[in-house]
Amino acid sequence: MDAPEIATTSHSTTRAFTAGKRRAGSRRLGASLLLALLVATPALAEGPALRASMIASLKTLQQQLAVGDNAAVASGAEAAAARLEGGNAADRWARALFLQLEASALARQGDSATAAARLATARGIDEVPAARRLAWLRQEAQLRLAAGQRERGADLLTRWVEASGGDAESRWLLVRTRAVLGEWQAAANSLDRLRASGSAAWNDAQRQLASTVYQQSGRFDDALALLGDAADSPEVWRRAAGLAQRAGDPGRAAAIWESGWRRGVLTQPQDLVQLAELHIAGGTPARAGEYLARWLDAGQLPRSTRNLRLEAQAWTAAREHAKALAAWRALATQTGSTADWRQLAETAYGWGEWQVVLDALGQIVPADEVSQSAVAQKRGSGVSSAQAAQGRDWLLMGVAAAQLERPQLARRALERAAAAGEAQAQQWLKSLG
Repeated sequence: MDAPEIATTSHSTTRAFTAGKRRAGSRRLGASLLLALLVATPALAEGPALRASMIASLKTLQQQLAVGDNAAVASGAEAAAARLEGGNAADRWARALFLQLEASALARQGDSATAAARLATARGIDEVPAARRLAWLRQEAQLRLAAGQRERGADLLTRWVEASGGDAESRWLLVRTRAVLGEWQAAANSLDRLRASGSAAWNDAQRQLASTVYQQSGRFDDALALLGDAADSPEVWRRAAGLAQRAGDPGRAAAIWESGWRRGVLTQPQDLVQLAELHIAGGTPARAGEYLARWLDAGQLPRSTRNLRLEAQAWTAAREHAKALAAWRALATQTGSTADWRQLAETAYGWGEWQVVLDALGQIVPADEVSQSAVAQKRGSGVSSAQAAQGRDWLLMGVAAAQLERPQLARRALERAAAAGEAQAQQWLKSLG
């Protein structure tokens, strides 16, 4: 049987998480990035030697930037960079520095997208030293993210982390960005590198993010290992199991749910039923049967029709013949339902438990009440669904009686089955001679 969908808030929780992280991350990114751009003075000595007049122009713009004259800096740096395009090596290095100053001014004005484009141009100039190009790569990545260009920003940030080794702050930024993009495996890979680096202990928000990433990427053991105080929250366990189930891994969902149960978190009657259903769906029905039998005997679960039927289904799926038949019999005895007695008969028939077949069908089609009118029914007169079901009952009774060497009962039952349109009945009648 398929386990019913675990009722969790995982989708809404994930949406809320990504939206919240997007807003909070943007605020933190904007503040930290502006600070970085403000204090970053062009390293004039890193590249080719510059003319004194060029150095003076750069320093003037830096001073204007420091006092907040952003529009003037952006305009002046843009004009200077344009004049230097196509010049010699020193001119090209100076042009890159002017572009960086323009990007700084634009970022302060809130134009992150254009600022990122200017840094991209600056990075592409050959005369820019590798260390400076790497620093601008990080700044461009952050600007792309601030501008809402998350995919491009994440790609650039990944390049910077891989080239520089990165720091914990940037790695967490990368994890958050990949999570917002729904790129869970990439986020998990970044988390792995964070863990391997031995960075400082994670705070609650970071553990929550990491747990969500690992759950979404199917790494439930890693996610559960990060629960901390949240391990006592039933919703956390339900969410983790629900994600495993939706990922097509009911066995893992059952294991997660069982861990929550053993921890004393998922202990309500509906939780116990869910655990049994997950074990059946996950390929461990015998365990479900054992648990259900124990809980029913101990009174932890009521002996309701639903719970008795679930126990019978569990033992049937586990092919525990005696326990399954006993469970179906207990259910049918309690409900008195024709359908439940019929299910007991069908299950016993499939396993060759012939006497059980007769006992079950004896509750709904007594062998000594063969109706002459039914036997005399003409073929082709049409068979209703109820008659077809009764025909099946008589067929099973006839076959069981034949196997138990009770030819008279077998013949009467098979004649009734044939009259109801059961094709196999004729073959069995011929075998009786």
